[in-house]
Amino acid sequence: MRNERLKMMIIAALFAAIIAVAAQIIINIPPVPFTLLTIAVMLTATILGAKYGALAVAVYVLMGVIGIPVFAGMKGGFGVVLGPTGGYIVAIIPAALFIGWYLENFGYTKVQAIIANMIAVLIILVLGSIWLKVAADLPWNGAFKGGMIPFIVPDLVKAIVAALIGILIRNRLVAAKLI
Repeated sequence: MRNERLKMMIIAALFAAIIAVAAQIIINIPPVPFTLLTIAVMLTATILGAKYGALAVAVYVLMGVIGIPVFAGMKGGFGVVLGPTGGYIVAIIPAALFIGWYLENFGYTKVQAIIANMIAVLIILVLGSIWLKVAADLPWNGAFKGGMIPFIVPDLVKAIVAALIGILIRNRLVAAKLI
């Protein structure tokens, strides 16, 4: 039992590192650049479930908060989290927890994973936009137009990809008794 827990904690740490690398992959599509952070978070939660998926994401966020440059653009520090984009960073923790919880309760199937990941996208975008509104002192429509609308379609595509690949990887890892 203890070795199993240690193994899963090491895997969670590995996934936190994967998320940190994915956050640095920036795709410049006007008007807003996109990173692979959200797809890495959704893959992590889909593969590891609620407890270890959320742990991996929380470790990633904590690394950034203490100053390790793991946030997009090699940024780190508490100031980034307090800034306009901090809500999106913080929101990935409940989003990962939700994906894992949903799949643990409704089954690790492709359809359920797509549903869970799409809802997680909405969690991230809504919480992030609310934070953006407050931190940047924007009107509600400005926060949602700038912080949500441009990301909906790309993030929903990422949700589908993460769900399909995540279930495939999870099934193989379970079959190999690695998770």
